[in-house]
Amino acid sequence: MSTGIFGGIEHRHPGVAAGHLDADDAAPRVKAVDLWPLYDQSDYAAFGCLFGVRNDAGFRPLAARRGLPDDVSSVLRAGLEGCEGASWVGWAELARLDPATAPDHFAGRLSLHPESGRSPLRQLLVPAQWPADVLAEVGPPPAGLSRSTATEWTAGDVRCTYEPLTAGYLLGGGTHWPHVFAVMKALADRYGEEAVRLVVAFD
Repeated sequence: MSTGIFGGIEHRHPGVAAGHLDADDAAPRVKAVDLWPLYDQSDYAAFGCLFGVRNDAGFRPLAARRGLPDDVSSVLRAGLEGCEGASWVGWAELARLDPATAPDHFAGRLSLHPESGRSPLRQLLVPAQWPADVLAEVGPPPAGLSRSTATEWTAGDVRCTYEPLTAGYLLGGGTHWPHVFAVMKALADRYGEEAVRLVVAFD
């Protein structure tokens, strides 16, 4: 069963810092934008890296199952009602995430595709030293396989794609996460790093 992510980016109401938030103002937090359409993927390795959800790779997640913040905006609270695995992460944490962050036991994700198809037949998590059963199926990995970039090759009638399990790869170019981070950074430049966060939940 597939797992999707929902949520949005919010920031502290500017009236809080200015000291003049009154009863007629909005809540202490304001939703700036929904996660969709900035992010429209379901990469479980990225979910595991950030939030500990579908964490088959065994990351030490950055922000696992923190629940909804007490002061979450009412719009986001209502939108995430009925979802599971709620959590949040601040821009300051994301901005300082080491791109080399990786799980302890797996180095990469190997996708095996039929030569004529786009969807993978299956995916395998592999350690730095590939086990014998993987080597027997697809042969040795190409020379110079990198822990930071994807590599594709053909083994018989199967197309193989190796992707590193690092935060820099899973959350970087080629994914939708840079769009999310760009909005968060823009808001942080306006309101301060500690004022901006991403609030999410899963189905």
